[in-house]
Amino acid sequence: MTDKSDLLALLREGKSYISGQELSDRFGVSRTAVWKAVKSLRDDGYEIEAVSNKGYRLISSPDVMSESEMASRLRTVYVARELHYYDRVDSTNVVLRRMAEEAPEGTLAVADMQEAGRGRRGRGWISPPGINIYMSLLLKPEMDPSDAPMITLLMALAVADAVIDVTGLDARIKWPNDVVTGGRKICGILTEMDMESDYIRDVIVGVGINVNQTDESAFPEEIRNTATSLRMSGGSAVCRSELVAAVMNLFEGYYEEFRHSGDLRGIKDEYEKLLVSMGLEVRVLDPKGEYSGTSRGINDRGELLVELSDGTLREVYAGEVSVRGIYGYA
Repeated sequence: MTDKSDLLALLREGKSYISGQELSDRFGVSRTAVWKAVKSLRDDGYEIEAVSNKGYRLISSPDVMSESEMASRLRTVYVARELHYYDRVDSTNVVLRRMAEEAPEGTLAVADMQEAGRGRRGRGWISPPGINIYMSLLLKPEMDPSDAPMITLLMALAVADAVIDVTGLDARIKWPNDVVTGGRKICGILTEMDMESDYIRDVIVGVGINVNQTDESAFPEEIRNTATSLRMSGGSAVCRSELVAAVMNLFEGYYEEFRHSGDLRGIKDEYEKLLVSMGLEVRVLDPKGEYSGTSRGINDRGELLVELSDGTLREVYAGEVSVRGIYGYA
């Protein structure tokens, strides 16, 4: 029988029943092989109705994290087409680093649990099993190393748009790469680059999304006032595999636009629509000296434009600089 992801994808496309003979012809296998594949999916928790003289119909999907489930939802050409799922890892960034030299661009590693997840500036990322998304994407862009930070903004936009599409929540971006709902963080992104002189070997983009925590006790005390989950924000559980695929589907389009133009001009307007600080006063925590101003969006390289009280426009480079809203985290 063909890969289960192909069968799942076809069943999802179907508006009505798909006959066993049609599936048999489509995949070039026997009717018995089709039946066995359907049985295997049922064993995985999928509800598939079978009616004589009509065929099969997918009724519901569980929150299954598997290569087949995620692959069945992809519409990409190369992003996440090589997909590795793990029940438990140290971190998905580390997993990809081990295979980066041989793996093709677009390889995606997804884990149900991380034992050594990391956030920005070496901070730990809480990674319990069964409720969240932990994933890392391998890219091999041909560009100057100074351009690589723009990739992080592309991923932030893909995550925010995917959250909107899948959950209907009002997801926004806290520059440069945190995704928030209701002013609280639901996603962090850690981008790591392997380079040699002026040549990029690869870029690994790690993404952690708080998905199905049910209350604030799921978070460490120090971040309970600034973190939330999609379920806490929206009131219902979210299918993690659906969200993973949605992020990858969107990211490929943004990444191709970026590679074509060499900067963020093609996605700048879309990014600014979701920029939570747009037009608001922000505090820039620069080691060289803190200052306040009004957020005026980003430039073509993804630097935040902050207008000072005298009308001067400063370009803020992400690096080690943090930006906070005057009245809260976002």
